[in-house]
Amino acid sequence: MTVVQSLRSPLVLFVAIGSGLTAGIFFAFSTFLMKALGQQSAAVGIAAMQSINITVINPWFMAVFFGPGVIGLLLTLTTFRKFEQPRAWYGLAGTVIYLIGTIGVTIAGNVPLNDALAVVNPNSAAGAYLWTNFLTDWTFWNHVRTIAAAIAAVLFTLTL
Repeated sequence: MTVVQSLRSPLVLFVAIGSGLTAGIFFAFSTFLMKALGQQSAAVGIAAMQSINITVINPWFMAVFFGPGVIGLLLTLTTFRKFEQPRAWYGLAGTVIYLIGTIGVTIAGNVPLNDALAVVNPNSAAGAYLWTNFLTDWTFWNHVRTIAAAIAAVLFTLTL
């Protein structure tokens, strides 16, 4: 029995809870944080989002955000021979959905928008224009990753 196999249940519990926490964080942004930022002037909204994008880079968030994808992949690879068991397919599906729909969408959708916002002057006309588009585009991609993380949490839970 490998270390991963002996720790399977706690690791699955971690990926399920981590996916759920990630979904909750993104849900908060989708349902009220972005709306509240959008009600501010462009300069205030941009400055606040720039600050959020800096402070989100911390060990706690990174562990909760990347952990389910990395550990889910590890669990999937170590149970590859057991895919005749239905619960193994839930873990595989949860991992794929999390990696593509949460991490992949963040990297391809949200991070480029954050990067563009990071270099704009909050008090400029270009900043105001960018902010209007940012609110719509960033929130759309955030909805996608919210749903993906929530679905992954359910799928990981079903493997228990």
